[in-house]
Amino acid sequence: MNRKTLVLPAVISLLTPVLAACGSSDGGSGGDAIVVGTTDGFTASSDTPAPLDPAYAYDVGTWNVLRQTVQTLMTQPRGDGAPEPEAAESCRFTDTGNERYACTLREGLKFANGDPITAEDVKFSIDRARAIKADSGVFALLSTVQLVETKGDREVIFHLNGPDATFPFKLSTPVAGIVNSDDYDKKKLRDGFEVDGSGPYTLKAEVKDNEVTEIAFTKNPNYKGLLKPKNEEVVLRSFADADAMGAALEKGDIDLMTRAMTPEQIDKLSDTSSDDIDLIEASGLEIRYLGFNTNAPQVKTKAVRQAMAQLIDRASLVSKVYGTQAQPLYSLVPASITGHSNAFFNKYGEPSKAKAKATLTDAGINTPVKLTLNYTTDHYGAATKPEFEQLQKQLNDSGLFDVDIKGASWDKFQPAERDGEYAVFGYGWFPDYPDAETYLSPFLDKDNFLRLPYANNEIRGTLLPEARREADRLTASDSINDIQDIVAEDVPLLPLWQGNQYVAVRDDITGGEYALNSASSLQLWELGRGISG
Repeated sequence: MNRKTLVLPAVISLLTPVLAACGSSDGGSGGDAIVVGTTDGFTASSDTPAPLDPAYAYDVGTWNVLRQTVQTLMTQPRGDGAPEPEAAESCRFTDTGNERYACTLREGLKFANGDPITAEDVKFSIDRARAIKADSGVFALLSTVQLVETKGDREVIFHLNGPDATFPFKLSTPVAGIVNSDDYDKKKLRDGFEVDGSGPYTLKAEVKDNEVTEIAFTKNPNYKGLLKPKNEEVVLRSFADADAMGAALEKGDIDLMTRAMTPEQIDKLSDTSSDDIDLIEASGLEIRYLGFNTNAPQVKTKAVRQAMAQLIDRASLVSKVYGTQAQPLYSLVPASITGHSNAFFNKYGEPSKAKAKATLTDAGINTPVKLTLNYTTDHYGAATKPEFEQLQKQLNDSGLFDVDIKGASWDKFQPAERDGEYAVFGYGWFPDYPDAETYLSPFLDKDNFLRLPYANNEIRGTLLPEARREADRLTASDSINDIQDIVAEDVPLLPLWQGNQYVAVRDDITGGEYALNSASSLQLWELGRGISG
């Protein structure tokens, strides 16, 4: 086994140009389909009838499907840096205040079925997502759009309701994907697992009992854009657990596996000598955190949340569950992102039972405080339960809390959280794009995707607009730091750790180092089949 560590550059300014990456990216096309394993599940239910509709989808698994099939005006590059035109030939702000953004479409764009794409299709797609306002909250990514205007067949103009230097990044996310009005109703979501777009691949899903078993991505002959697929077909196969996925890789039934591998699998792949499988490690922007329903009686008093922040030992948690595969996190913004500060460490310092007890006593809170920590059993990997067992132990060992933990499958967990059924819950976050703002607005702004009742007027009315205004992201850091300090004081969310990302790939597959970008998005077009050895 050969271990490769891919070191991506630090996230840089939105305006910094990106140099083309070099490497073994032309491993050839054709031949057998490349098979990629994942533990992500795709289920249609009464709560989530339209998991793959761009106006609804808002998790890393469904976005990884849509990024292959639904084209966006802009796209995120292999590594970090400014987004680049994809369906667009060019895009730019046309004013000095970052409030008017114009794009010109590439000539000859077509949907996969051959229908021509015009500026009206772009307007339809953006307006549709904004109008439906799906309960996933993904529409909030387009919250700064006031009006979409078209000029002729190829020009689209976005009039924004305030300065938003991050808007080009938002146009690279699947919610801004271009869809055909013949296939998608303007007023309602498209149920099931069909996706029709103009991306590099078309999609065919195999479904059993309303759950996808695998998805075949076939190269779209009508695709015209920035991306250059290096294969003819990729199959994404869902596994019930990481052990089954790992066994399939060892047997050669799949060519590559990605999230979510277990810490034990990663350690084994790191230590084992084999000529057949490479483990590729890259710095990741995934974070994990606890969220609070601040209207719930158990955690409504800020002192309870502050005491938890004072007690939890992140270093011990990471060491016992994830080892070297994660790092303690003291802010919602991870350490590799411009604008990060260690706000929680600055406020609470090292874990302290005495300080936590004083906080609760001063607020008149009787101890032990009874709580249930809720987590999802099947979305973030097998280590989630051990992680919550450690959190439970840390809090209960203090004598200040009486904590139970409770798991639920993702299709039950997500709707229950949105309906406010949980006082405390665990979530992960993969960034919409590599910028500090995407670790703050989705949680703290109006229409946040968690439906958190917490609302801070200074954050929403002043600091978030200021952070969006600055094209120079270093300049935006002052507002971003202030937001992080307020979050550390009020604790509507409690950051725990940030993790690396890993790909295990058989050695006859090329492009594995680019299979995931810095935002943990799958880039299946980068994969090719080369020569073993």
